Order: sequence, then structure tokens, then C-alpha cells
Amino acid sequence: MKLMITDIAEFELKEAIAYYNNECPGLGYEFAYEIQKVFERIAENPEAWTPLSPRSRRCMARHFPYAVVYQLRKDEILIVAIMHMHRNPKILKDRLY
Repeated sequence: MKLMITDIAEFELKEAIAYYNNECPGLGYEFAYEIQKVFERIAENPEAWTPLSPRSRRCMARHFPYAVVYQLRKDEILIVAIMHMHRNPKILKDRLY
């Protein structure tokens, strides 16, 4: 299955990369690499991760406090959020339709 990413999830990814690079040069690129590994784990076994709703799931990053929230669609996996785990999860409510 192919992975697709929503505009807002892509924005969240870029924002987090910029934040980490601002905190420590190069750390944002380590974060981006970690999120790429999360994408690969999701693509390899999309039903393995924590369910959030009937078609939405969450896969945690290993070295950063972030999770990738995605939906299993008919022919694709849609990334709907890349969120820091200390953020209010209610912000996902409108994205988990």
C-alpha cells in the first residue's frame, strides 16, 4: 500500500524538524529520519499499531515523543497527523473522520 500525507501532517513534520534544528543543529534531520522509519514500519505492517478509531491508528517514534496517526484506506495509508505526545489529543477529533 502506498503512503499519502495530508497537508496539515506535512506542515507538522516540517514545523517539528525546524524546531529541533533550532534547538540543536542537525537534530531536526535526526527527527526526520526517525519519522521516515515510522512510515516504513507502518507500511510494512499497517494493522500492527494502536487503534484510535475503527480505521485510525497510531505508531510511536522510538527516540522522540511523537506519534504518527494514520488511517487505513482502501488502497492507501493516509497520514493525518504527526503530533507531539504532550499535545491535547482532542486536536485530532476533526481529522479522524
